[in-house]
Amino acid sequence: MGFEREPQSDTQTLTRESVEFELDEGDHERFSHFVRKDQIVESAVTGKPVIALCGKKWVPNRDPQKFPICPTCKEIHSGLPKGPSS
Repeated sequence: MGFEREPQSDTQTLTRESVEFELDEGDHERFSHFVRKDQIVESAVTGKPVIALCGKKWVPNRDPQKFPICPTCKEIHSGLPKGPSS
């Protein structure tokens, strides 16, 4: 048993690979998180999600000054080496 091919059309369909991010629910709504500054700028321009020190993934859209700091981010941040002193 054979299969017949359908005739080719003059149009082409372009596909674009999409990268899916599974955004976290929960604490990012209650806390402000530590994120690299370049990630914040990129997210503001592209809408790409950021990843906090604690591992939370989300698209920032709220004023972090209005929320307490995430305890996990704060603990991780305090353990990071300090930059050169002035």
